[in-house]
Amino acid sequence: MSLQESLNRFKQQQERCQSTLTAISSRPSSKTSKSHKAAPSSNSSAPSKVSAPIKFSNDTERLQHINAIRKSPVGAQLKRVIDLLFETRQSFTPEEINEACYVDVNSNKALFDSLKNNTKVNYDGKRFSYKSKHDLKGKDQLLSLIRKYAEGLPVVEVKDSYSSVLEDLQALKATGQVWLLSNMDSQEDIVYPNDPKVIIKVDDELKQLFRGIELPRDMVDIEKELHKNGMKPATNTAKRRAMAEVHGITSKPKPKKKREITRRTKLTNAHLPELFQNLNA
Repeated sequence: MSLQESLNRFKQQQERCQSTLTAISSRPSSKTSKSHKAAPSSNSSAPSKVSAPIKFSNDTERLQHINAIRKSPVGAQLKRVIDLLFETRQSFTPEEINEACYVDVNSNKALFDSLKNNTKVNYDGKRFSYKSKHDLKGKDQLLSLIRKYAEGLPVVEVKDSYSSVLEDLQALKATGQVWLLSNMDSQEDIVYPNDPKVIIKVDDELKQLFRGIELPRDMVDIEKELHKNGMKPATNTAKRRAMAEVHGITSKPKPKKKREITRRTKLTNAHLPELFQNLNA
């Protein structure tokens, strides 16, 4: 018998019981009427007690809820089970899953196969449990893992390792043990190790190469260079200038007046004498 048939049969039984009890309560018995005639009540003015209506349990709502879950798509039932495994971090047999979230894994082969082959689920042949990419148990193991990734570790790879992993990341950042930065391209946070024992030396040739790069002076050229490198600039100077021309607004950059340094000028960089070799008299 299916669950829906059992539910309908239960409803019919409730209706029959309710009608029977109503008929019995409305029909006075003969013994009761005779006893009232023989011995009238001394407190005739007292109001008679009205019997409270009989209430049935909420089992009907529970059965309806279970039926709705088991008729839902496989994906919805799969998510329900994975959420249970993620939140509890315990191992469950199919029977225990059924008791906990009303998903009958054994009677749904498609659901069973999807659950067994899911990358976030571990199945040992008897029980299901949640499986994260990195099996971490606390802050110390998290820090050890981060230090293995000098090029950076995406936070998305560790955020489901255990329940308080994000709080531990913020704590490591606050103590200066890691750097937690945002990646503008992927919009994801990346954590980097900050080991004070590691001394990074930069070659002088690389320093000169960095300092020798001259940036374009026009914003249009800067935006073009950003596009070439696969980055999206925050401004669109070409479009803004075109709109200004349509509305008759001319925006010519004002040439900056070079400030002449004289002996009366207050010097704030006196520790850099090479800046003042051509000082005017």
